[in-house]
Amino acid sequence: MALRIIFMGTPAFSVATLHALVEAGHQVVAAYSQPPRPGGRRGLDLQKSPVHQAAELLGIPVFTPLNFKDPEERSRFRALDADVAVVVAYGLLLPEEILNGTRLGCYNGHASLLPRWRGAAPIQRAIMAGDRKTGMMVMKMDKGLDTGPVGLTREVEIGPTTTAGELHDKLMQVGAKAMAEAMAKLEAGNLPLTPQPEDGVVYAAKIDKAETRIDFSKPAVDVHNHIRGLAPFPGAWFEAGIGGRKERIKVLESEAAEGEGHPGEVLSDDLVVACGSGAVRLVRLQKAGAKLLASSDFLRGTPIAVGTRFS
Repeated sequence: MALRIIFMGTPAFSVATLHALVEAGHQVVAAYSQPPRPGGRRGLDLQKSPVHQAAELLGIPVFTPLNFKDPEERSRFRALDADVAVVVAYGLLLPEEILNGTRLGCYNGHASLLPRWRGAAPIQRAIMAGDRKTGMMVMKMDKGLDTGPVGLTREVEIGPTTTAGELHDKLMQVGAKAMAEAMAKLEAGNLPLTPQPEDGVVYAAKIDKAETRIDFSKPAVDVHNHIRGLAPFPGAWFEAGIGGRKERIKVLESEAAEGEGHPGEVLSDDLVVACGSGAVRLVRLQKAGAKLLASSDFLRGTPIAVGTRFS
């Protein structure tokens, strides 16, 4: 017998799980997503979230409350008479009345190996820290931030050149399958929950714009991890003097390279740049308002001399 599920999610990362639950035969009685936000070319049109759009195409009613402070919102949630709520990157904190508003509670698909990287940006933080593995966990939610007991874990390797975008897409698919499997176990009464260990707690704070600038004084491995952890969005960047003015340049791909010099110094004509120790080669770059280019194409339009210092 299928579960009656309330689905709660917002970005594209969540959509695969929504589809997996529907394809598994569950009855998704409603979808909750963050309200439409200004978007479009001029930022004037209200854009529905990816989950909102996907749910409408599936014929699922969509609700977009700003929060759950209104008693009517809480009552509407309970009145859906759901067995369980599934939460994947919803973006709102859920009060206890919502956490307890279904027969079996709320289950969250979280993109880390908890208790490491609780919080908003686990994918980026794992790469930026140089982690070799991460994963998806299905956790029963409680009132803490990603502190609930875990019902299912799927590990994923992080390669030395894996970007946040690549890891995002892999975890999106792994997470969808994991949640569908967890809901099958829950329906069968066979989803044991294990409390998270008290040791190893690390928080994945939201990425702040102030930390996206590349610090070439750090070791090359840290610079490389910083670049790939912020690719493709929001993108790590540096400034360079080009044509008599400073330009901001994003770097979306890098690789380890041989060389030593002053941090930020261009060491070769294929954009090997010195770091605090070691060097990195900048592989794909983008000037503000321009196309993303391979370094060879970038340098044809924007020559950068050996000895130039990036900051």
